Formats: sequence, structure tokens, C-alpha cells
Amino acid sequence: MKLHELQPAKGKNKQRNRVGRGPASGNGKTSGRGQKGQNARSGGGVRPGFEGGQNPIFKRLPKRGFTNINRKEYAIVNVETLNSFDNGTTVTPEALLEKGVISKYKDGVKILGNGELEKELQVHANKFSASAVQAIEAAGGKTEVV
Repeated sequence: MKLHELQPAKGKNKQRNRVGRGPASGNGKTSGRGQKGQNARSGGGVRPGFEGGQNPIFKRLPKRGFTNINRKEYAIVNVETLNSFDNGTTVTPEALLEKGVISKYKDGVKILGNGELEKELQVHANKFSASAVQAIEAAGGKTEVV
């Protein structure tokens, strides 16, 4: 293949349909909207979820529970994953993000006590479980709520 032979894949560069550009275009006069009626008018059509007056699906289905708008979602880190840090390091949410332990900060970081910690670390996080605090302090480290 040479540089002058390059071209887009077949069917890749399809031109958009320009409606209302005369009878030769195949979409002149009514521009493919038919004659009269709600959908022919500008701004016409029905609202989302409207089913022609029939009771819509979202009204027919049962509703249960509620969604708490104040819910906080924490990025979860287990104590055993903190072993990847060097001894005596200060572990912050930024350090966890930088090292790739967490992919997204969310509403904060919560440290859980799953696993064994062999390093003496100073851990800063938004929340700790009781077992995590116990594990960190047993290894000689310190915890601090940010």
C-alpha cells in the first residue's frame, strides 16, 4: 500500500441527508415528515415516555424503596494493599491515586481491615473501619481522618 492509495473504508464517509432541498433530493417539500399531523409540525412530537395515552410503562411498574441523594460512595482500600508502600511512608488519598491503588477518588477513601499489614505507615483517609485501625496500629503505624 502506498500513500496515494489510502482511502477511507467502504461506507465510512457517508454524507448527511440534506432535507428540504428540492424534489430532486428525494426529501423535498415535506422533508420526509409526511403531510400534516403532530410530527409534521415544528416542535411537534410527543414527550419521552408517552405511549399514545396508554398507561406508560414507568407508571405500570411497581416502585420500591428510595434513592438517598446525600449518599457518599467511598473508594475502598484494604489494609493488605498498603504493603506496596515503603516503610515509614505517609499514605494519602493522592498517593493511592498516583500509585494506581484506586482509580477514582469518588467521595473519599475508606480503609478496610482485610489482610495483614507488615509495614509501619502513617495513613491519612476519610474513613477507617475499626479492624483497619487495629491492624495499622498493631504494625506500629498511625491513622488520621482527613
